[in-house]
Amino acid sequence: MTKPVKEIDLIIIGAGPSGLTAAIYASRANLETLVLEKDVIGGQVRLSYTIENYPGFESIKGNELADKMEQQAVALGAIIDEFDFIESVSLKDDEKIIETGDYIYKPKAVIIATGATPKKLPIPSEKKYLGKGIHYCGVCDGAGYKDEVIAVVGGGNAALEEAMFLAKLAKKVIIIRRYDFFRGEAKVLEAVENTPNIEIMYNWDLVDVAGENFVETAIIKNTQTQEIKEIPLKAVFGYIGTEPKTDLFKEDIGLTDSGYIIGNESMETNVKGVYVAGDVREKEFRQITTAVADGTIAALKAEQYIANKKER
Repeated sequence: MTKPVKEIDLIIIGAGPSGLTAAIYASRANLETLVLEKDVIGGQVRLSYTIENYPGFESIKGNELADKMEQQAVALGAIIDEFDFIESVSLKDDEKIIETGDYIYKPKAVIIATGATPKKLPIPSEKKYLGKGIHYCGVCDGAGYKDEVIAVVGGGNAALEEAMFLAKLAKKVIIIRRYDFFRGEAKVLEAVENTPNIEIMYNWDLVDVAGENFVETAIIKNTQTQEIKEIPLKAVFGYIGTEPKTDLFKEDIGLTDSGYIIGNESMETNVKGVYVAGDVREKEFRQITTAVADGTIAALKAEQYIANKKER
């Protein structure tokens, strides 16, 4: 059975902060805008317990900020479809085709804002204990470990912030840090250091976890002395970085060796009329504020591109 073909001004792939910002700007420009999202609307922002570095809000819950962005985009006319999964993508200079389960779309322009997912912990038993003591989202899974001893692995703001959140639930949170420093903000680290039930283990690396059916111990190795020991706990939450969601685009779009999309400061990719925004773009800093900036620029450039095509 042939799928219906729909021509549309702009398709935004991904509904995180960059995608939703692009939808706001595109809708304000009266572009017919469709946002396709197969995961959670709001992206990693929705999974953040508290956000304290977004202008205009001294402190705001991640899901609340995500809701506000979504509501604004929809109120301006953007359509957000989180149920029609993308099956294939073909992005060329002269034609863009995005096939979903229900439709074949032919947009004039495309903004890729698919973001990134947490990197898996590089330990032998990761798959065995995934969801059984190995987790990557404190907001999602932390409540299951109330009054237990748990660990966080990582060295950036995400690890520090999640440790702070988990400390409100757990009896004790152990941060396993393979170096003697953190890459996170000094203010966040100070707050962690002043939290009584958080212990930082500098120069220790997670080697593996063990347990009968669920995680019962973490096996760690000292990166300076090579000493190996086990610590009893119920869960390990990993925050060791992210991996870009770019499998759909690797045939057409230029990627770095790490899989991030190459885009210039105008968010332009190697394909005319295709733009990139947010964490999926190769860049130095990945913050909510940089994501919304990317989304703004991508939408404005897409508007210019579409307007120029109509004039020809």
